[in-house]
Amino acid sequence: MSRALSGKIVIATHNAGKLREMRELLGPCGIEAVSAGELGLGEPEETGADFVANALIKARAATAASGLPALADDSGLCVEPLGGLPGVASARFASEAGGFSQAMAKILAELEASGAPRPWRGCFISALAVVWPDGTEASFEGRVDGDLVAPRGERGFGYDPIFQPDGHFRTFGEMESTEKHGIPADGSRALSHRARAFQKMARALLVPS
Repeated sequence: MSRALSGKIVIATHNAGKLREMRELLGPCGIEAVSAGELGLGEPEETGADFVANALIKARAATAASGLPALADDSGLCVEPLGGLPGVASARFASEAGGFSQAMAKILAELEASGAPRPWRGCFISALAVVWPDGTEASFEGRVDGDLVAPRGERGFGYDPIFQPDGHFRTFGEMESTEKHGIPADGSRALSHRARAFQKMARALLVPS
C-alpha cells in the first residue's frame, strides 16, 4: 500500500501503557497523536475472532467518531500448553482475574496444574490496524516467541513480567522501553511484538520526519 499516514491521528486506546508505547514508536515520524481516551470516545465491543479483526473494530470506531485517521492495536499473550489462551481474551482475562498480577498468577498456576514440561512456551502477538475516514484500511501483525517464567521486573505493563523472549535472559518487565522496542526503522533490532508490527507499518505507511 502506497498511502502515507501523516498529520494528526487518533490512537484508539484507553490503555495508558499501550498509548505510551505507541507514542514512543510514532515519535520519529512527526505524527501528532491523540488517544481515544483523551477525546472521550467510547470503547467498542471487541467481537473479532483474531487480533487483526479486533484492531480493525477499534480503528473503525475511532475514525467514525473523530473524523480522523485512526491507529489501533490489539495484542495478547498466547500460551502453548494452555491451547493458546488467553489469546484475544487477554485483557478480559486480566479484568476478570482482578488485574494483571492476579492474571499472571492464575496462568502460572494453570501451567503448574497442567503438568506440561518446562520451558513453558508462548508468544505475544500484536496487530496494528489503520483506518482512514474514506474507508481505506491497512493491517500489520508482529509476533515474538519466548518462555513463561515467574514474574520479574516492574517495567512495561500487562503480562510483560512473566514473558522472557527468546535469546534473552530478562523478561519484558525487566527491560527499558528502548531495549524492548529496538529501533522501529531498523529491521534487525525490533524485539517486541508491537515493535515488529510497527516496523511493517512504518515501511508501508510512514516517512521519518
